[in-house]
Amino acid sequence: FIAMLYMKQREFSNTGIMVSEVGLGTWQLGGGWGEIDDATAMKILHSAVDHGTNFFDTADVYGNGRSEQLIGKFLKATDKEIFVATKIGRGQTPGWPNNFTLNVMRKHIEACLDRLGLEALDLVQLHCIPTEVLIKGDVFEYLRILMREGKIKRYGVSVESMDEADICLGQSDLTSLQIIFNIFRQKPIDRIFEKAKAQQVAIIARVPLASGLLTGKFSYNTSFSSNDHRNFNRDGQAFNVGETFAGLPFDKGIKLIEELRSLVPENMTMSQMALRWILDYDAVTTVIPGASKLSQLQSNVSASSLPPLSPELHLRLNEFYVNSVDPFIRGPY
Repeated sequence: FIAMLYMKQREFSNTGIMVSEVGLGTWQLGGGWGEIDDATAMKILHSAVDHGTNFFDTADVYGNGRSEQLIGKFLKATDKEIFVATKIGRGQTPGWPNNFTLNVMRKHIEACLDRLGLEALDLVQLHCIPTEVLIKGDVFEYLRILMREGKIKRYGVSVESMDEADICLGQSDLTSLQIIFNIFRQKPIDRIFEKAKAQQVAIIARVPLASGLLTGKFSYNTSFSSNDHRNFNRDGQAFNVGETFAGLPFDKGIKLIEELRSLVPENMTMSQMALRWILDYDAVTTVIPGASKLSQLQSNVSASSLPPLSPELHLRLNEFYVNSVDPFIRGPY
């Protein structure tokens, strides 16, 4: 894995802060993807940093704070500079629609600070909150107040749709947008990338492997544990269907993966191709695949060291998306 040890970096918005092209999504450390014990979680965090990752994405609701607590424990044990991006807005107390007042947001942020062991948060993102709350706009002013109070350094938004992304790009001090972006979800390329680049808004790409579909390792018979969202949210029963398998019906996703196999370059796995495809877009600042095993982490970080995909392959993957994928995506997009 010698080639994997070199991690390229990109500037995060116009902050002067350089972050790893491949970050680490930590939803799985809190749960929702099956069980991961504390020891395994810490090994994953340490290995990510050893491979050059310095960007962790988390949220207050991942395991009701467990993901943040594990990261806080890790931060105390390392001397490396880690950029931690967390998210608020989906907490159960008091819950929607009461999560979006200044006092509640302050309490949620203070709880994040406590779990992470930080004096100020590098980045707070609104966590896929209702569109009408974004349109109303009060939450953005509350975030500015919390910045002035010194609790957060900058803010971003995690969104479900390109319409929501456009609303957020109307805020002149927006630092980042977190979006679902992968070979199965290509709409951001034409809808928001140029605007985000012009405004120097960082793009954080989530669900990059379509909940594992784009690893190419699943079959029609693959099953998931009862506490894995790929089981209980397969058709959007628990939250936005787009967060699971990129909004594709599972069986359709498996069929599409079989079509993709012939396009994977000889020197890459499907996972590597999928992540490299994302990184080939300069509008993307960092991609945040999760990892519940060290082998997955090593595969993910290797994408930064791989050469760009050919223009011909990019064209074929776009044609594949337009003709075979786009009509079957469910949920806000």
